[in-house]
Amino acid sequence: MAGSPRVGVLALQGDVREHAALLRGLGAEVVLVRRPEELAIVDGLVIPGGESSVIDKLSRSFGMQIPIRDAIAAGLPVYGTCAGLIMLADEVLDGIEGQESFGGMDISVRRNAFGRQTESFETALDVPALGDEPVRATFIRAPIVVRTGDHVDVLATLPDGGIVAVEQGRLLGTSFHPEVDGETRFHERFLVHVGDRLREP
Repeated sequence: MAGSPRVGVLALQGDVREHAALLRGLGAEVVLVRRPEELAIVDGLVIPGGESSVIDKLSRSFGMQIPIRDAIAAGLPVYGTCAGLIMLADEVLDGIEGQESFGGMDISVRRNAFGRQTESFETALDVPALGDEPVRATFIRAPIVVRTGDHVDVLATLPDGGIVAVEQGRLLGTSFHPEVDGETRFHERFLVHVGDRLREP
């Protein structure tokens, strides 16, 4: 499609295909990003779920950590789900020894906040920013946000108050996996940020 936004999906580890398929369904041109030269040509980036410590290690091995940090600092729209949310956090409270994140969001997160994969669950979330219809959310070894800075908007919480969706400028993060359930509204919101950046002079 001519004029489609070119969106990268960080393809080092995790559920890359699901994000790519959903984004193509929304009309985006998708680039699987593994190297700095691929990052340089995209208008936005999705960091998928997976294992945050593995994504961290591979991003350094592939020379991607610093380019992604620089792109975030320069205003690249980024959407992180599950492990992707951890990678966007400025502070990871319980990372493995030596674990680093890309950062950019003024939040603190706790990994695997809900236990092992056998404790994965689904629920319906109210997300007023996305409309009246609840969001079906699947949590798989999910993180939780335990601190937000002054410029971070909380988009969704669990009944106990646990923060599971946040936004700071053009950075968006969810503890859960909308792509697993065919829920498109978070990706649509991300693409709005991409479009806004493309319209900048």
